[in-house]
Amino acid sequence: MDHTDALTRYIGNFVDELASSGLSDVVISPGSRSTPLAMTMTEHPAINQWVIIDERSAAFFALGIAKKQQRPVAIVCTSGTAAANYFPAIVEAYYSRVPLIVLTADRPHELRDVGAPQSIGQIKLYGDYPKWFHEMALPEGDNKMLEYARSKASRAVNTAQEGNAGPVHLNFPLREPLIPDFTLDNLWGKREDAHAYYPVTSGARRLDSKQISDLRNKFSSKKRGLIVCGPQTDGEFAAAVTELAASLGVPVLADPLSQIRSGLHQKDLVIEGYDAFLRNNEIRKELKPDYIIRFGAMPVSKAYLFYINEHANVPQYVVESEAGYREPAGNETGFIYADAKLFCRDLVETGKLNEPDSEWLETWQEMNRLAKKHLNNTGEQSAVTEGEATRALLEVIPEAASLYVGNSMAVRDLDSFFMTTPKHLTILANRGANGIDGMVSSGLGAATDGEPVTLLLGDLSFFHDMNGLLAAKHYQLNITILIINNNGGGIFSFLPQANYENHFEALFGTPLDIEFKQAIEMYGGTYSNPSSEAELKNALEASYEHQGLSVIEVKTDRTANMEWHKNIWKNIEQEVLDSRE
Repeated sequence: MDHTDALTRYIGNFVDELASSGLSDVVISPGSRSTPLAMTMTEHPAINQWVIIDERSAAFFALGIAKKQQRPVAIVCTSGTAAANYFPAIVEAYYSRVPLIVLTADRPHELRDVGAPQSIGQIKLYGDYPKWFHEMALPEGDNKMLEYARSKASRAVNTAQEGNAGPVHLNFPLREPLIPDFTLDNLWGKREDAHAYYPVTSGARRLDSKQISDLRNKFSSKKRGLIVCGPQTDGEFAAAVTELAASLGVPVLADPLSQIRSGLHQKDLVIEGYDAFLRNNEIRKELKPDYIIRFGAMPVSKAYLFYINEHANVPQYVVESEAGYREPAGNETGFIYADAKLFCRDLVETGKLNEPDSEWLETWQEMNRLAKKHLNNTGEQSAVTEGEATRALLEVIPEAASLYVGNSMAVRDLDSFFMTTPKHLTILANRGANGIDGMVSSGLGAATDGEPVTLLLGDLSFFHDMNGLLAAKHYQLNITILIINNNGGGIFSFLPQANYENHFEALFGTPLDIEFKQAIEMYGGTYSNPSSEAELKNALEASYEHQGLSVIEVKTDRTANMEWHKNIWKNIEQEVLDSRE
């Protein structure tokens, strides 16, 4: 068997096994050394191909697809620094537990470390971030090697999504010539049945009856409990956790990414405004709980971090679906490894857990009511503020839409102004590493399934990934992007760096002083710049009727925005404190 035949069958069996094991999408960046992978992926009838030129954008685009569809996505690139440009998205995938299958082409061994062009060290290029790394064997066409190729493809798909999901990395040394021969018979190496090479059957983790009983006794002996929900993806979790809260008679502090603030489940115990009133030290002291049950990662709110730091001696239990030690406060913590919704349901099924402390629950609810009064009624402004823009978006966003939110101020404003709603919304974000890079590409990746997606982000995040807009033009993806443009890094105005005026603008404020309109039109998008809340709502509603890319830019002032936010927080704190006298 000659080289081309062996190459074609080896890569063909590998790609076919990816599909047989459940892969349906691949994001390809162009290059020469990756030709066998790229062309074979494109030929396969069961795999959707997305071609994104910039590897950094491509990896975040794949991350968005995988996050929205909750299944593995492959990325393919050539050798050299092309592979290095994947790194930020791989870091994010690791920390946010998103399954990515990273396929990097490489020079064969004889061309490594000898000064050959476009050759870098790609063995374990991404360090410990991949769940699994494998250097693929050089292509051969005998049956044993075709089975080997299939076994690694199937393992890659399984490993990426088993347990805590994450990235896996396979590195392919490939010799020239690189063009496959698609005229070969039995190109995909079809077997009599089409099951995966490594079919895996697994179930959700669940505590046994004794473990549930032991935890029930711990919670039943205390009345002032607190449930805290960080980012979640399970659509059934909200109903299960709110039912548990009702059984315990405790409030639920719901992060905006918890999927609890929207939907048709009961929400009378859901506390959305906790970030506002927990900013006050006296209030934090008054609200000392007997125990805390947290589901998933820490919430966005920094005020909540202050709260648990000050109550470090309170028993805390963190429920994780598989494993992990996500406890940044460093408090003594009991970890419960179980499927979150099953854990909630199993506890509820043991019967009423205790006689709730009605005053405890009512205190949280009253403070939340006072906070929401101010957050929902922020007064008449001469221009749209950042919080009002977020609130307006949430009022008009369509039912069953997805909202992808950027980091820094965008996710914090969502935390403040996203009130409970019967709408069913899916809230997505890159909160693994919390970076501003790749946000445009991630949002566009989430839009590939055809459902409406809105991306809310700041001007620096938009600028950082502006070339990601090419995917919207190339594939006619439907997305609304709402840019909150405060001409720089608005979040730094709330941090101690703002006190150092000599360095602040150059190092932290970093104003761009550019107009986005021309760039948006270059990528075939529509652009609007509303100056009032009514105009903003009209622009958003129009964007949801538009096919393709719609960008709405709200321009704000960083200093005025900081003062506006601080004034709201001050009024909330004062009214809550007055109500306690």
